[in-house]
Amino acid sequence: MDEARARDVLGQARVLPGPVRDARLLALGENAVFAAGDLVVKVGRDAELLDRARREVAVAGWLAGAGVPAVRAAEPEPRLVAGHPVTVWWRLPDAVRAAGPRDLAELLRVVHALPAPPFALPRRELLGGVERWLRLAGDAVDAADAAYLRERRDGFAAAAAGLTPHLPPGPIHGDALPRNVHVGADGPVLVDLETFSSDLREHDLVVMALSRDRYGLPAGGYESFVSAYGWDVREWEGCGVLRGARETASCAWVAQHAPGNPAALTEFRRRVRSLRDGDESVRWYPF
Repeated sequence: MDEARARDVLGQARVLPGPVRDARLLALGENAVFAAGDLVVKVGRDAELLDRARREVAVAGWLAGAGVPAVRAAEPEPRLVAGHPVTVWWRLPDAVRAAGPRDLAELLRVVHALPAPPFALPRRELLGGVERWLRLAGDAVDAADAAYLRERRDGFAAAAAGLTPHLPPGPIHGDALPRNVHVGADGPVLVDLETFSSDLREHDLVVMALSRDRYGLPAGGYESFVSAYGWDVREWEGCGVLRGARETASCAWVAQHAPGNPAALTEFRRRVRSLRDGDESVRWYPF
C-alpha cells in the first residue's frame, strides 16, 4: 500500500473534517497514519489487520478506564473500507519534547502492574508476521535469505516457548520504544496500541536492550531506562532468545518494503548479512 492508495481509502471512509488532500501523512508502514483537524486516522495495509484494529480500539477503551495515559479512540469500532481497516483517533496536543527512555519505562511500569482486561489479549506473536512480510516482499529479496529467516523464526519460536520468566506474565505493550510515547504538556502518553498482548513482560524490556545493541541508543539512555523501570532484562537468561526472535522479526518486517524501495532493500540486506555472520556489532538503522 502506497500513499496514493491510502489516501484513496481515506477519501472513501469519509471521516475527515476537510478535504483528503489536506490530511498530513505522519507515517507509512503497516498502517498509513494521517492527521487532520482534531483527528488521526489509521489505514491498515490489508483486511488481515482488521482483528488487530478491533483489539487496538478495545485496548484504548480499557486503558482509559484504568486511568493509563494513552491515546483515545474517536470511534468505538474500526471500519473496513475497500478491504482496509480504518480506525479514528483523537489527535494529541503538540509534543513539548521528544520522548526518552525514562518516559517509556515509567509508562511500562504502570502497564505491567495492570491485571488482565475483561477481553482476551493474544500472546505476543513476535514472529507471527514473518511469513506475511516475506510474502509481501516477493521476488524483491533473495529466496535464500527468506528461507534463512524462516529457519531462524522456527528455531527461536521453539526456544521462546520454553522460557521461564523472571517477571509475572500479563499485559504488555508489545512494541515498547520511545517513538511510541508522546510527551505533551500533561506528560507522557502511550500510543500505537496495536501490539498489546498478554505474555512475558520481558518482551517489552528486550526492545530497549536491542536498541542499545543495534540501533545506537547511548549507554546512558539505556541506563536511565533500567533505573526508571527497576530491573535490567539483560540479567535474565532468556534475554538472548527474545532478542534473537525480535531481530528475526525486525529483519523480515523491513523486507515487505523492499519492492520498489531501494533503501529498504539495502537495509534488509545489511540486517540479514549481520545475522548470517553472527556479528552483533553491526549497526541497524530504523526504517
